[in-house]
Amino acid sequence: MEEQTDPHKEAIDITTDLSMLRLFETYLEGCPQLILQLYAFLERGQANLSQYAVIMISCCAISWSTVDYQVALRKSLPDKNLLSGFCPKLTYLFYKLFTLLSWTLSIVLLLFVDVKIALFLLLFLWIIGFLWACIRQTQFCNSLSMEFLYRIVVGVILVFTFFNIKGQDTKCPMSCYYTIRVLGTLGILTVFWTYPLSIFNSDYFIPISAIVVLALLLGIVFLTVYYGVFHPNRIVEAQHDETDGKSPQRDCRMRYFLMD
Repeated sequence: MEEQTDPHKEAIDITTDLSMLRLFETYLEGCPQLILQLYAFLERGQANLSQYAVIMISCCAISWSTVDYQVALRKSLPDKNLLSGFCPKLTYLFYKLFTLLSWTLSIVLLLFVDVKIALFLLLFLWIIGFLWACIRQTQFCNSLSMEFLYRIVVGVILVFTFFNIKGQDTKCPMSCYYTIRVLGTLGILTVFWTYPLSIFNSDYFIPISAIVVLALLLGIVFLTVYYGVFHPNRIVEAQHDETDGKSPQRDCRMRYFLMD
């Protein structure tokens, strides 16, 4: 959407665009597949080592796509600090991994209770995400029709994980998002434990519930650690307590992309 004069910068921008498309593809294909894998696993009540490995690889692949995208995006924005180093990337990965695992397991549990309720919840959350993208007036595409499609995809991603869709301050939206996520997870667990289930193996009641709660808690912990310690802006602030002169002007590309 901008004219590029530096070939190196243009190559970085194209790489970032491709990384975002991979992110879209991963969430649109990977999350439904992960839910089906978990549903089939819990319905049978039996699984071998390879099935466990497939589920974990799916979770890691989806979560890693967000890490890869954030690394590429920050390289394309001159005024944004790079997401570099092993610990920041690993912390961000674990934050996305555990919150994703907890939420997909919660959705699967709700599917066992009632498929229609689960689908209605997903549809409702997608509508909220889509409306939020419209309210924030995203400007990723040149045409109105493609921008509409972009907002549809953003709504799907927001069902499963949080992203800053305008590159602006996210403290309040993120707090609201994960507050709703915690309440939704607890509500699903409450319904799951009070609803009589005949097709679900009762031996999995306590372990699955414990995994859902523990994964959510770990995800919130890693989220707090990342933004409190390892976020690129936090690292730079720790290195430079004071800066002289005016702050660099924001690159206008930033407002087009999903941010962390």
